[in-house]
Amino acid sequence: MDLEQVKQQTLTAVTELLATANLQKGDILVVGCSSSEIVGGVIGKDSSYHAAVAVVEALLPLLQEKGVYLAAQCCEHLNRAIIIERQAVQKEDVVSVVPKPKAGGSFATAVYERLSNPVAVETIRADAGLDIGDTLIGMHLRAVAVPLRIAQTTIGNAHVVCATTRPKYIGGPRAQYE
Repeated sequence: MDLEQVKQQTLTAVTELLATANLQKGDILVVGCSSSEIVGGVIGKDSSYHAAVAVVEALLPLLQEKGVYLAAQCCEHLNRAIIIERQAVQKEDVVSVVPKPKAGGSFATAVYERLSNPVAVETIRADAGLDIGDTLIGMHLRAVAVPLRIAQTTIGNAHVVCATTRPKYIGGPRAQYE
């Protein structure tokens, strides 16, 4: 696997997502990333720490520059917990866990190692999402997720899906529903 290509594809995807999703300073982007899928392996079986690092090194500086928080989804072994900067979450939401490549995933581990003050939380309500390798990030998006189509549909061998969110539409003229 060409890690420079992985970095470039990640940068392209994140740049396009940021431009399209209109994220603001303080917003949260949840990212699920199967390094196994990136390298052409089976999700959850062929973890690649090097591929995960390539993704993190491409996206984290760009998000930090924009003031957008990265919420890294762990794998199912940690119940898809989230790794994020402490300042982005309420203190009472923090749980005690540190991801490792085979327990939490290579991506969450690489993010944890690179954030200035990382913590784990069980859940989050992110403003947008980037799913690399069909890791199912929907549980961490705000209530109304909207598919976001970008040109970069793969990173390595992994399928890429993006979403943004919008406020719920509540109320309105009753007559339109009858």
